[in-house]
Amino acid sequence: MAEDGAARQLDQDLNAVISGNSAFAYELYGRLKQAEGNLFFSPLNISTALAMTYAGARGNTERQMAKALRFALSQEGLHSAFGSIKTRLDTLRRAGRVQLSIANSLWLQAGYSLLEPFLSFTRKHYDGTVALMDCHRAPEAARLRINSWVEERTERRIKDVIRPGLLNPLVRLVLVSAIYFKGDWASPFEKWLTEHAPFWISPEVSLPVPMMARTGSYKYAEEDGLQILELPYAGGDLSMVVLLPKQISGLAETENALIAERLDHRLQHLEEKKIRVFLPRFRIGYEFWLNDALKEMGMIDAFDMDKANFSGMDGNENYLYIAAVLHKAFVDVNEEGTEATAGTAVIMKGRAMLPPTPVFRADHPFVFVVRDNSTASVLFIGRVVNPIE
Repeated sequence: MAEDGAARQLDQDLNAVISGNSAFAYELYGRLKQAEGNLFFSPLNISTALAMTYAGARGNTERQMAKALRFALSQEGLHSAFGSIKTRLDTLRRAGRVQLSIANSLWLQAGYSLLEPFLSFTRKHYDGTVALMDCHRAPEAARLRINSWVEERTERRIKDVIRPGLLNPLVRLVLVSAIYFKGDWASPFEKWLTEHAPFWISPEVSLPVPMMARTGSYKYAEEDGLQILELPYAGGDLSMVVLLPKQISGLAETENALIAERLDHRLQHLEEKKIRVFLPRFRIGYEFWLNDALKEMGMIDAFDMDKANFSGMDGNENYLYIAAVLHKAFVDVNEEGTEATAGTAVIMKGRAMLPPTPVFRADHPFVFVVRDNSTASVLFIGRVVNPIE
């Protein structure tokens, strides 16, 4: 009975964390969408890196991070749930239908020590490895080692997640999380059907892009001004959901609705239908600093050397603070499937007839989300404004 109770509690905690992560994903998207052009990032990757950091936060820093990141559980419940997410994704990887992995690491300045409870926490729940670096005498060598670690775990897709000059003698700890996904479509697009067709960047401007085509049975729905299509990957555990505004100029309205109404509720109304699908091939590489967005979401003290409290890491109050949160992501969508990967680094210093066959023609800007269907975890989220940018 006790084991059943513990299992139920873990399920409840897992649902709470996934719900919170989704809320964080869409709010962060809302902050980042202000920039022009394509957009792509991994909310799960960012949440994981910051959750490891949160494990060492205390006092007002901990409260602000919990509110900004939508962490509603105790430290132990939260990190156990994050561990369950990683276990779930590892299970999908071992099934062999998709390539999917998450790797975490802590890079610690030689001679600087962290509390054993914090290190045990990261090892237990995040499989976090610990490596030493020397930012005092060789910061560039430390940067190259960390970047190489990220490259190896993202199939060489994410390079230079930490730019030159960001590591210096004040750096005490770098927390790094990498995620890699490669999945074939459950029903691939035939390459010979791909033709160049116009993609309308605006009602007045178009450019020729390689447009994939396929007719098949898909989960689909239409709403006022919006088409929603779910494209499953092999095995059916993961899928890409594409939200296509009916109007060429409807991207902003679609984005606002995504943020306000959440995707999970909308996907409950999808119905299996025969659909003619047109989707452009596209690649997006995207990188950004998260400092400003996180501060706007209420995570302020963590970046303030005079107020940050990460004493759960080293036992010293008001010593460690976050100098930078860096994120870099890549996605390649083609006839065979999708490859997507991302890396996040948190640098700490001291001091998402029969009726006619519906047509889903993604020939103008749209939003897409890669998600785990059973848990609704948002692995990646982005938008395509220009497929060949």
